[in-house]
Amino acid sequence: MTPLSAGDPESIGGYTLLGRLGAGGMGVVYLGVSASGRQVAVKLVHGSYAQQEEFRTRFRQEIAAARRVSGAFTAPVVDADPDAERPWMATLYVPGLTLSEVVEKNGPLSQRELRTLGLGLAEALRDIHRVGLVHRDLKPSNVLMTEDGPRVIDFGISRASDNQSLTMTGNVIGTPPFMSPEQLASPRDVTPASDVFSLGSLLVFAAVGTGPFDADTPYMTGYQVMYESPDLDGVPEALLGLVGSCLDKDPAARPELADLHRSFQALPESDVTAAPRAVGAVKRRPRPTSAGAAPTSPGAVPTSAGGTADATAAGTPAGAGRRRRARMLLAGLGTVLAVTGLGVGAAVFVANGDANSASGATGTATGTTPAASLPAGWREWRTALRTDVKGIPLDYQDLGCVAQGDALFCGGTGFTAARVDAATGRILWHTGTRPQGVRPIGVRDGLVYTYEDPDDTVRRLVALDAGTGKTRWQRDINKAAPVIPFDGGLLAMSPDRSSFVAYDDSGKELWQAAALDEYCTTSVLGGAPYALCSAGTEAGQAPVALMRLTSGSLTETATLPKKAEALGAVDGQPLFLAPQTAKDVYESGYERPYNALLRVDPKTGKIERTPLTRPLTGTATLVNGVVYFVRSNGSVTAVSAASGKQLWQKATDVESLSAPVVSAKYGRVYFSNRFGRLLALDTRTGAEIWRTPALDDPGDKAQDSTPRVLLVKDAIVATAGDTAFSRSPDQSPDQSG
Repeated sequence: MTPLSAGDPESIGGYTLLGRLGAGGMGVVYLGVSASGRQVAVKLVHGSYAQQEEFRTRFRQEIAAARRVSGAFTAPVVDADPDAERPWMATLYVPGLTLSEVVEKNGPLSQRELRTLGLGLAEALRDIHRVGLVHRDLKPSNVLMTEDGPRVIDFGISRASDNQSLTMTGNVIGTPPFMSPEQLASPRDVTPASDVFSLGSLLVFAAVGTGPFDADTPYMTGYQVMYESPDLDGVPEALLGLVGSCLDKDPAARPELADLHRSFQALPESDVTAAPRAVGAVKRRPRPTSAGAAPTSPGAVPTSAGGTADATAAGTPAGAGRRRRARMLLAGLGTVLAVTGLGVGAAVFVANGDANSASGATGTATGTTPAASLPAGWREWRTALRTDVKGIPLDYQDLGCVAQGDALFCGGTGFTAARVDAATGRILWHTGTRPQGVRPIGVRDGLVYTYEDPDDTVRRLVALDAGTGKTRWQRDINKAAPVIPFDGGLLAMSPDRSSFVAYDDSGKELWQAAALDEYCTTSVLGGAPYALCSAGTEAGQAPVALMRLTSGSLTETATLPKKAEALGAVDGQPLFLAPQTAKDVYESGYERPYNALLRVDPKTGKIERTPLTRPLTGTATLVNGVVYFVRSNGSVTAVSAASGKQLWQKATDVESLSAPVVSAKYGRVYFSNRFGRLLALDTRTGAEIWRTPALDDPGDKAQDSTPRVLLVKDAIVATAGDTAFSRSPDQSPDQSG
C-alpha cells in the first residue's frame, strides 16, 4: 500500500481511505475502512471513463456479476454506487499479493503450491459457473494469494453465459495470453469451457514463470493462442497431462471442473519446483505463409475495458541463479479522440457548413419546407460497418463517420477506414484490418486522416487518398494526445511527448514547439492551434493554462479555473465553461454544474466572464453560437454563447442522445440515440419537429456504443452500434415511434 496523494479523495461512500492498493487502466483501488472498522478494497473509476456510457455499463455488470458469486475463493462485494459521478465498488479486503507479484518476487510455485492453487481456482470457477457466469479474464493479476488459498477477483468483463444481450457486445475483451481461442475468434459464444482454458494458461505461468503462448507482440500472442501448440517446457510432469487437456483448442474436449478438482486432489504434495526457463530457450514460432494457412495480418487484441493490463515481470530472484523474462504490456484500444480530465473535447473535423464551429446565429425555421439538397441518386439506406476478416476480429470503441461534400468516411469492425457512398450506403473501398479504438480524424482536400497502431507503443497518423484508400503518407505520433486539424495543417504531439508538431497536408513538418514539463494536450479553438496544460499530476487537478501555438512557439495566453471545459471559439475567441465547483464529489447521480461562460481574447489574454442564467449540467456542445447542454435523461437546454441566457429547454423522453448537429437551412437541431432513433428540434423554441422509430435491429453493439450524427449536404447520417444509416430531413411528425 502507498500513501494517498494530493489528488486522492479522503473518503468514498462513507469509507475512510487509508492508502492506495494499486491503479490500472480502469481506475484506482484504495484501502478503506468503515465506521465499524471493517477494511474494504474500494475501486474508483477514472474520471475520463466515468463519462463514457460504455464503461458505466460494464462497471454495473461487474458489480452485478460479483454480487451473484459467493464462495470461499472469491472476494464478495459489500457496497457500490455505479451511478455516482465517479462510480465505485467496495469488496471485502483480502490481504495478499497477486499471483503475478508472487511469481515475480519468489519465482515459480512449488508442486504443493500448484496443487493448492489448482484446487482453489477450480472451486472458485465452480462457484462462478453455477450462477450462470463466465469470468472471461482469469489471469495472474486477478488472483490474490492468501494464507487460506487463492481468491479470484475482478468481474469487470464477466458475462451471463445464458444472456445474449450481455454477451453479444461485439467487442473482443480480455487479456490475450490467458484468453481462449474461441474468445479471440467469437467473443459472443464463449462458455464456461473458456475459463478452463484460461486456467490452464494460468497454471503454466505459475509453474514456469511465463505463459504457454507468450510472444513479442499482442498479435503474435493471439495468433499462437488460436493456431499453435502451447509451450509447456518446464511444467512438472505430474501436471503436464492435466494442463494439456485444459489447453485443448476444442472447448468440448476440455475437462469438466469436477474432473479437474479430482485430478488436483490426486497430485502429489511434495515440494518440487519446476526448472526455470532460460531466456534463450523461449520458443518463437514463425507464422505460416503457405496456402491454406492462417491469416498473415490479423490485428492486435484489446485488453479488458474494465480490467487492468498486465505489466508484470515473471521470474525468480537473481540470487537463485534464475533470470526473469519481462512479460509484455498490452495496451488497450480505449484511447479516444476526446479529451481528458481537462474537459476539452476534440471535435471531429468536418469540412462542411454545418460543422460545430465559430459564430453566428442558428438558422430559423420558415413557413415552408425548403427542398432538400441531397447527394445525387440519394435514397434512404442502412449499411453494416463490419467486414469479415480471417483471424482475430476487432471493433472500434468510438465508431463514427466524417464527411466533406458528398464524400463520407467511416470506421468499422474489421477495417480501419472505409469510403461509403453517401447516396446509397454502398462501401466503395475499405482499408486496414486493425481498428484503433477511435474513428477517422477528418477529411480535407482529397485526404482522409486516420490512425494506425502497429504495436503497443507506436501510433501513426496516416493520410489516405480519399479516392482510392491508398496511403499517401504517415508519421509517428504520441498516443495520448489527439491529432486535430487546424486552419493550415494538423496538430499532433511527438512520440516522446516532448514537443507539439504541426504537419501540412503533404505530411511536411511545418514547425515544432517544445512542450512544458506539465500535463499538456492538443486543442484547436476557432481554427487556431493551442495547448492546454495543467501543472497537476493528473488532468483536472490544477488550473488550466491556455497556450497559443504559433510558428513553433508556445505562448501562455490565459489561465482558466480548475476543471474548466473547452467548448470551441466564438468570433475567433476561445470559449470555456466555468464550473460552479471544482470539488470532487462522489455521490450517486451527481453531475458537475457549470455557472458561467469564459471568453478569452487571444491577443490580450483577457477573460470575459458571462454568468449563465442558472447553473446547468450535462454534456455541452457549441454549435453556431449556441451551447447545447444534453443530459443523459434526454433533457436539452440551449444557451446563447454571447449572453449566457437560456434560449429554451426541452425535456425529451429520448435517453442517451448524441452530440447535436444543426441545419441552418431547416432551422433544426438533430440528435440520434444509441438505438438509431433520430430527433429533430426547432432551433428557436426547442419544440419537437419530428422523431423516427428506433432501428428494428441496431445490432448487439448499440447498447454500449456512443451514437453520432452528421450532415452530408442536407442528408442526415447517423451511427448506432456498428450500423450507419441515412435519412432525409423531410420527416413528418406522424413518424414518431
